[in-house]
Order: sequence, then C-alpha cells, then structure tokens
Amino acid sequence: MSSKVSDHVLQRLRDWGVEQVFGYPGDGINGLLAAWGRAEDRPRFVQSRHEEMSALQAVGYAKFSGRLGVCAATSGPGAIHLLNGLYDAKLDHVPVLAIVGQTHRSAMGGSYQQEVDLHSLFKDVASEFLETVTVPEQLPNVLDRAIRTAYARRCPTAVIIPGDVQDLDYSPPTHEFKMVPAGLDTAPDRAGWTAVPDEDAVRRAAEILNSGDKVAILVGQGAAGARAEVERLAELLGAGVAKALLGKDVLSDELPYVTGSIGLLGTRPSYELMRDCDTLLTIGSSFPYSQYLPDFGQARGVQIDIDPHMIGMRYPYEVNLVGDAKATLERLIPLIEPGRGGEWQDTVRDNVTRWRDIMGRRAELDADPVNPELVASALDPLLPENAIVTSDSGSTANWYARHLTMRPGMRGSLSGTLATMGCGVPYAIGAKFAHPDRPVVALVGDGAMQMNGLAELITAAKYRHLWEDPRLVVGVWNNRDLNQVTWELRAMGGAPSFEPSQELPDVPYAEFARSLGLTGIRVEKPEEVEAAWRAGLAADGPAVIEFVTDPAVPPIPPHATWEQMESTAAAILKGDPDRGSVVKQGFKAKVQEFLPGAGRGRNEDDRG
Repeated sequence: MSSKVSDHVLQRLRDWGVEQVFGYPGDGINGLLAAWGRAEDRPRFVQSRHEEMSALQAVGYAKFSGRLGVCAATSGPGAIHLLNGLYDAKLDHVPVLAIVGQTHRSAMGGSYQQEVDLHSLFKDVASEFLETVTVPEQLPNVLDRAIRTAYARRCPTAVIIPGDVQDLDYSPPTHEFKMVPAGLDTAPDRAGWTAVPDEDAVRRAAEILNSGDKVAILVGQGAAGARAEVERLAELLGAGVAKALLGKDVLSDELPYVTGSIGLLGTRPSYELMRDCDTLLTIGSSFPYSQYLPDFGQARGVQIDIDPHMIGMRYPYEVNLVGDAKATLERLIPLIEPGRGGEWQDTVRDNVTRWRDIMGRRAELDADPVNPELVASALDPLLPENAIVTSDSGSTANWYARHLTMRPGMRGSLSGTLATMGCGVPYAIGAKFAHPDRPVVALVGDGAMQMNGLAELITAAKYRHLWEDPRLVVGVWNNRDLNQVTWELRAMGGAPSFEPSQELPDVPYAEFARSLGLTGIRVEKPEEVEAAWRAGLAADGPAVIEFVTDPAVPPIPPHATWEQMESTAAAILKGDPDRGSVVKQGFKAKVQEFLPGAGRGRNEDDRG
C-alpha cells in the first residue's frame, strides 16, 4: 500500500519527536485523521472541546516542556478558532506549529463551503513561516522549515494542506530543477547553537554594573536557563531581583533579595527596587510598562536578550547584549567586582520581609464570605515542590503574582502579553501532557471558567487515565463578577461598576465537576479553605475547588497612594452598587501597610 501525504506528515512529526497533537476533527483534515488511524494514533491526537483550546493546550505544552507544541484544525471555522491561541504563542514567544486543512484545490476560488483565504487569515500570526502544500514533493521542506522556524524564532508557524493533497500518494522531492530537498529519510538535525555578544560590549556592560551602588535586576522567561548565573551575579553585585510575570518561576522566591513580580500586578518591594536603584540590568525580558522601571535618567542600564528585534525598546539602556542569557552571564560574571551593595541588599531584604507580613495580614482580613487573597495564601505552603501552576487572566492573576511562592523545581505561567481569558485550564491540560508525572494546579476566575474552563473539564476527564500523577486541581474564584475589569473601571476609569456588563450568573462549578466523575468541592467559609485545597491535592484524579469569594476585596496596586485610593473611592460613591463594601475592604487592605506586626505564622514546610 502506497504512503499518502498525510502518512508522511505524521511520520515526520514523529521524526521530530512530537508525541501529541492537540486538535479537533473536521472534514478539512479527514485525510490526516485517516492517517492517524493507520498510524495507531501516533503521535497521539488529543481532542479538545474547541480549536482555540487546542491551540492554548499546545502553548501550555510548549511552555512547560520546552518542546514544540502542535495543534491541528479543519478548514474555515476550525482554522479561525485557532487564532487566539496562536496569538498567545506569538506574543509570549513560544514554538507552536499549526497544521490546517483547506478545501480541495479544484474548489479554491469558487466560494465553496468553508473556503477562507487562510494566507490572509494567518499572515500576521504566523508571519515567520506560512505555506500551503500543493504537491507532495513540496511537503518535506515546508514541514521541516515550519518546525525549524518555530524553534529558532520561538514563534507560531502554520502549514496548510488542502484536503485532496492529504490523500495524494506521497513522493519525495527529486534531484531536479525547481525541487527543494529537505531531510528526506534522515532524522532531523537540531544541533545546538548559542549566540554570544561581542567581548567589548560585555566589558562595557561590566563597567556600568561595577559603577553601581544600588543595582536592580529584572528577569523574564528568557533567563530561565540561567538560574545559577543570575543568583551568582545578584550576590556579587548585592542586587535585588524583580521578576516579570513570565519569569515568575525563573528564581526561587525564597531567596531573600528576590522581590517578586513587577508591574500593576506586582509587589511593593519590586516597585521600591525600581524607584530607588541607580543601575538596572534586564535579562530575558521585554516587560513593556516603562512606568514601573526607573525614571529616565535615574539609572544606568544594561540589557541581555537573545532576540535583537526586542532589544533596547523599553528603557534607554547604555549597552545591549544580544545573546543567550546563560552564555552571556558566564562571560560577564568574571568581570564583576565583588563586595558591594551590602547595605542596599539589606534594604531590599527588609522591604521583602515587610511586604510578606502585609500580604499575610491582608489575607486574614474578614470578607463576605471568603477573602480571595486567603484562597491563594492558603494554597502557597501546600503546593508540592514539583508542582506546575497555571493562572488565568483576571483578578486571579493578582493573587498568583503576589501570594504564591515559587520554590526550586516549581513551574508557573500565564498568558503574559496577550493576557487572554480562558488559558488557565487548557494550559494545565497541556502541562499534564508535558509532565504526566507532576501535579498541576490551575487558578481560574469564574468568568474564564464560564468562557471555556467548564468545557475543558470534559477534556481533563477524558484523558485522566493517561497521567501517571492524576492530580489536576482547578481552583475557581466564584465572585459572580468580572472582577479585574470592574476594578479597572473604578481605579483607572473613575467610573462605578456597570452591572449589566460585569455581573455573572452563579454557576455550580463543583457540582458540574462531580457530574463528570471528578472531585468537586464548594467552599463558603474561610475556615474551610485550607482543608479544601488539601482534599484537592490528595484526590486520585482531576478536582475542582470552588471558592465563593468577595468581589469587594480590591487588587490594590503596590504603588497605590492614599490620594489614589481616595480618588477611586470618590468614583465608587458616584453610584457603584457595592460601594459600601468596596470602600470598607479597600481601606482595610491599604491600612495593613501602616501597621506593625508579623504575618500569618504558617508552617512554611507544610507543602503537601
């Protein structure tokens, strides 16, 4: 029996080490689905409830595995549904390949059913590589280039294969004019290479860093492979280290000079670190909010980044080092003069200790019925050392950023740049396929859960038997409100909450989980929070823990002043339906910054 184009697609994916493809079926990829049957489901076809979820699962898989995420969809509506997840990959610089069907070549241009101009559709999101396969001989080179480009440029790429081409007999390119050879029958070559900056540029960077007395380091996901080097550099410089949200798992939060996340969702110590430093070193981050960086002219700056297109954009850096973070730091560290910054680092440590006390007190504040900060704070010490944590967008991202302590071995991520709602559960599913032997916890708001998280619980139930460690715990903050936007209206727009857009129906999330045969727990009292997390982490399969939380508890920015609080309160009092509770909770949260005393005193070794 002759091999079809579709058979060769799956064979080449196997050659590249692809173990699963996240997708949804449709007649535009019927040829590929038939090939999957002939290949005995290798690589595994992971069926989501929606193509957008397939793309987000591929992103989650790629983020937590470091390998290529692959998604597949039919022509027309299936292809359109992939876009949001692919944009998430593009903006967070994640290698993802989309394999997309198209109407038969004979029908193209005929306004046929589900015919969409896919090149126009994908030309931005897959701008680094996008191609349609029209003859079998074209396939090997196109597929290999799509994969190599996704890896090399950390981006989404797309290969479009018309339905009739999928069913053609496969024939490789020949040694002839207008033929482009690829790897053919050989295994793909992913030989490693490392970019390093010019030696003179490294020396100039060292001079700037050695001249600083108050050095601040900002790390992003690009520093993930350089943990030891970042720690060593921080110790030599006596520096404090802040983390962009995508770099939350780069360094352990147990290091006393690590100030945590930066920005609107960040911590007070990170704000103070940038406010008071005289030197800034940014490693592997394109954090876009320059208002949270030192004032222009205040600090001398150095940046390290692998991507020359992303360098020098966010701050007036004096030296931009284009190179791999680890390799660049290995060349920079020997040039750093030790023994400086002791008093500065002591100040940073004191600020971190004080902030942790404040956050502990804020989590203990009374709320109606459960304080959302308590939910994250109670989870923190219970997380296993090898846990993977995903966070959705919305107010839960505040609690993820501020309350969860990343320790060595833990991983975490969220939709950093696109900040799309609905990524938390599909990311978690992708993480389980990347690491079936590790527990995964997803932090999700009720808005995101209603958007698509409920449906993807069906996917989790479908594949739970494949995971060596069956734990996938979804924590749902049920506050019946699109809370992040509500607070943005109040704090940034100076407007009261607009209930018709913000109010959500009260959905029985835990009950729905139980209907699927999963563990489901509903929590309505603060004293039940810790026990619920423990039960979820001890479950023998996926679990949903539904916390009924108070929407009036504010995600106060770390730099918020009393004047800003008063301005927000004035806007609320214009007619916010929950104005009394909002002002009361906001005042109680802010006043914790001015009170002496210790935090919650919980057992830091009690981590499940």
